[in-house]
Amino acid sequence: MNRRTALKTSIGAALALTLANKAAAQELDTTSQATLDTVMGLMGAMGSGDMDTMANLMADDMVWHNEGDHSLPWIGPWDGKDAIFAFLPVFGENFQTTKWENTDVLASGDTVAVFGNMNGITTKSGKEIGDFTFALRAKVRNGKVVLWNWFEDSYAVSKAYHG
Repeated sequence: MNRRTALKTSIGAALALTLANKAAAQELDTTSQATLDTVMGLMGAMGSGDMDTMANLMADDMVWHNEGDHSLPWIGPWDGKDAIFAFLPVFGENFQTTKWENTDVLASGDTVAVFGNMNGITTKSGKEIGDFTFALRAKVRNGKVVLWNWFEDSYAVSKAYHG
């Protein structure tokens, strides 16, 4: 499976649209708005499989850190753009998102936080995880995402993954 297909399958364009709708409701200072726009741009690029835009919005030294059970192949950290691009297809091949609902999107200065609910199927076992919550903390420096810190119910995800 190529990276573009893996990203489209795992994240989906609906993710970017939902985030953009939530984000539009906030009134932000210039720095916070630029940070939010950068993070939303990266999310939109992920959802559509636009690897060039993703690469342009990621700092070369970006860190993608997924918390959780290290037996899951997508648990990080992944340091640097090259490592992240190597990791993303692994995630896409192992996890299919079936639900994504953002409940809160906040931006302040160089930081964006997104909270919500999701569900998915792990392709290893074919089992549905069940609804679980997630949180994302992203940081931006000089118009590029430098940190993508993802939190999910790793117990529920691991349980489904291992069948």
